[in-house]
Amino acid sequence: MCLLIISRAKYIYEMQNYLPIVALLILGVLFAGVSFLASRLLSPNRVTKAKVAPYECGIVPNREPPERFPVGFYLVAMIFIIFDIEVIFIFPWALVFGQLKVFGLVEVLAFAVVVLFSFMYILANGALNWGPPKRIVKQPSNQERTSTSTVQKVNISVTKAGEAA
Repeated sequence: MCLLIISRAKYIYEMQNYLPIVALLILGVLFAGVSFLASRLLSPNRVTKAKVAPYECGIVPNREPPERFPVGFYLVAMIFIIFDIEVIFIFPWALVFGQLKVFGLVEVLAFAVVVLFSFMYILANGALNWGPPKRIVKQPSNQERTSTSTVQKVNISVTKAGEAA
């Protein structure tokens, strides 16, 4: 019986260490809930054209935004995240390099190879090509497109039967 009381007291004492964390979690959830409720109750519900318009750096947009967001922005964000993770991984490794020896070196090299290949993949997909897209200017053609005219454009000689020679 005495051991049960001692173990229970020890358990309660250990759980008291988590009491500030639980209190902070409850206060955080309570503050978020009260903030949302207060903003809903106190804000005027007047929808105007200016309120629903997109806003960026004080510039009034003169055209509608495109349907899709350019992929280049996401690729740059991925580069940023990859290098952040690399720094986060390499800094602690550098601190304990003497203890890790060859195992730590192999792990960092494997990680660096993965980062290098992912960076090369992102570059190959045009993550850092920020200029306007290069467009091929088509020459206006008055003639109708047929198989013969297409073959003539690519300079393939054609026999009478219509097969390429």
